Amino acid sequence: MKHQEQYRSKRMQAGDAIGLVRDGDTIVVPTGVGEPPRLLTALSEARRSFRDVKISQILPVRKFGYLDPETVDNVRHVAYFFSAATRPGGHAGWIDFHPSHFSEMPMLFRRGLMPADVVFSLASPMDTHGNFSLGLAPDYTMAAVSTARAVVLEINPNVPFAHGNCHVHVSQVAAFVEDEAAVLEVGLPTIGPVQEAIGKQVAELIDDGSTLQIGYGAIPDAVVMQLAHKHDLGIHSEMVGDGILTLVESGAVTNRRKNHLPGKMVATFALGSNRLYRFLDRNPMIEMHPVDFTNDPCLAGRNDNLVAINATLEVDFIGQCGSESLGSAPYSGTGGQSDFVRAANRSNGGKAIIVLPSTAKDDTLSRVVPTLKPGTHVSTGKNDVNYVVTEHGVAQDVAPRPVRTLAHTVAMRFPIAIHGGLLSRCREQVLVTPLHARRAGMRKPRYAAGPL
Repeated sequence: MKHQEQYRSKRMQAGDAIGLVRDGDTIVVPTGVGEPPRLLTALSEARRSFRDVKISQILPVRKFGYLDPETVDNVRHVAYFFSAATRPGGHAGWIDFHPSHFSEMPMLFRRGLMPADVVFSLASPMDTHGNFSLGLAPDYTMAAVSTARAVVLEINPNVPFAHGNCHVHVSQVAAFVEDEAAVLEVGLPTIGPVQEAIGKQVAELIDDGSTLQIGYGAIPDAVVMQLAHKHDLGIHSEMVGDGILTLVESGAVTNRRKNHLPGKMVATFALGSNRLYRFLDRNPMIEMHPVDFTNDPCLAGRNDNLVAINATLEVDFIGQCGSESLGSAPYSGTGGQSDFVRAANRSNGGKAIIVLPSTAKDDTLSRVVPTLKPGTHVSTGKNDVNYVVTEHGVAQDVAPRPVRTLAHTVAMRFPIAIHGGLLSRCREQVLVTPLHARRAGMRKPRYAAGPL
């Protein structure tokens, strides 16, 4: 009864709970669907009564009222990772951008290098021991909970009580708000013929018994759709979605051949359907952990045959990946791509795979370029990528190789690079020798290399 008494004494309406926020505070909100809609709606409605409050988050999935250029002096968003809801404000300059390696964010909170005065989060109902689960997104939020002045949880019976290091005790919480709305569902991206072709290429690189990290997007989901015939796959990823759930249900994922946490799936946030959220609820097969555990390259790399599959916007002929910006304009954020690329390189038998369509803008621009455009944010360096895959094929063993050999290999594997006259530009930059260019069969340009 002691836990229930504490809970009842801290229960209040959302309009009262936001009174715990002070001018100048930074409110930390979990990734994606871990955001608490009732609390953020209440804060949005009262935003003009605050001054210099910041809300920091990765990947918001709703466009709340506080995302307003007219009230940024009252409440301002700080993006760790842009989404469709925040990208326009970032480009216009009224939303701030704070990129970081996903795995390092908890450390930055604990060292005081990222502020966390208040935490707003969705959470499951309390168990008999007085614990609530932040199972939708423990990510960096668990570290923020440990440093914040006030933790406010929005309790919802539709939030799963997940296993793992994602639990907050009633004694750590300043206020509780209750809601019964369905957790937001995020559908699978549309998969077209290009994405399907890339998925088939990548599936051929994945052996039975591999442990997978799969990012979010049409291409990673296209890969997942090609893996139902595989055996004894494991999951150690930052995100778990419906595609991975499909592999579990097909029997392809068993986790039994994982040598790090055998029998367990591991992730730090969930994004998908209600079916996925129900799968997380008290399921001993999956554990949700903070991101400094899931994305630590040393820990993830303990899995033999770790295959990391991540998408990029643009790649150059020496393997540099511009995955988070269009030129100098931020598009998304750093996320965990480089965390898992390095984890795969540490893994015995691991593979770091970068995927992308070969062109953009109706096949008029090449995404495979001699050099990244000035100002491009390099997400993954040239020394870390093992495979680059487009719908045209696979450039294997990208690193480590001599630069000229590498540039020639990339160009030869992707016809768009040859047809686009990009080898001519490589010759000018001494990336490809005249001999390599003749072997590649340079032709009259049909495509341009320029901004996506």
